[in-house]
Amino acid sequence: MHPLFSLQGRTAIVSGVANAGIGFAIAQILAEAGASVAILYNRNKSAIDAAETISKSHGREREREIGSAYQVDVAKQADIEAVIAQIVRDYNGRLDIFVANSGIAWDEVGVIDSSVAHYHQVMSTNLDGVYYCARAAGWHFRRQAAEKTTITGEVLNDFRSGSFVATASMSGHIVNVPHLQAAYNTSKAGVIHLCKSLAVEWAGFARANTVSPGFIDSGLTGECSDEVKDSLSAKTPMRFVQTEHITRELSCVPDIHATSRIGHPDELKGAYLYLASDASSFTTGADIVVDGGYCLP
Repeated sequence: MHPLFSLQGRTAIVSGVANAGIGFAIAQILAEAGASVAILYNRNKSAIDAAETISKSHGREREREIGSAYQVDVAKQADIEAVIAQIVRDYNGRLDIFVANSGIAWDEVGVIDSSVAHYHQVMSTNLDGVYYCARAAGWHFRRQAAEKTTITGEVLNDFRSGSFVATASMSGHIVNVPHLQAAYNTSKAGVIHLCKSLAVEWAGFARANTVSPGFIDSGLTGECSDEVKDSLSAKTPMRFVQTEHITRELSCVPDIHATSRIGHPDELKGAYLYLASDASSFTTGADIVVDGGYCLP
């Protein structure tokens, strides 16, 4: 792996991780690049298995924690601050990367006929949770840049800047017709603009960027029926598997003879690794749309 993408000796936290899906793919690639990865989950205890898988796969001969799962509700400010502080203490006293990936889907109908309670739930998790995570992680980034020490006072010569990456969505750019999800769209648009704002505030000690996935075959989209997935893939210009090379390199991608598909979590790994690593040292306030061209027509 090119040194620019190496995360050796760094500590990363990824929220919204289970034993499959986007969060798991993110945690996998960061660990593969050399980072020690702590994962956050709320209700899905399969995250514990995910942490064990990461630890066994990428532990090699490192002398510190590789992968552990911590339970927390990102919508509770005091709790997220406490768990991040605990992880920093557990993981060699430093924090280099935070990926805010927690999110929930809109499960009701249009605005007028939906419950205000569900609106608050979606906004609290998808937007407020990112704000709280950014605030807590940013404190550690700023302190490390200023003091050049770990939280226990050891010299920290290799810390250049923190990297905060949030999972937004192409729904922060477009209105997904015919889906009725005004609150979800608004929450993701807010995440994008929040990170742009943080990029300005944090320019001296950290970078803040977003990734906007399109329809991915996991997590929020994974519960859709095959009929709905076919409808979504039909609107995606890159819905076809183009070459044998892609099929060979991404074993997760359907057979080359498949007529259509939506994205796979592994196809997001490159974007997150880029933003987490020194390869993006002059990239902040950016949003990388990974949607197979869905937003283009």
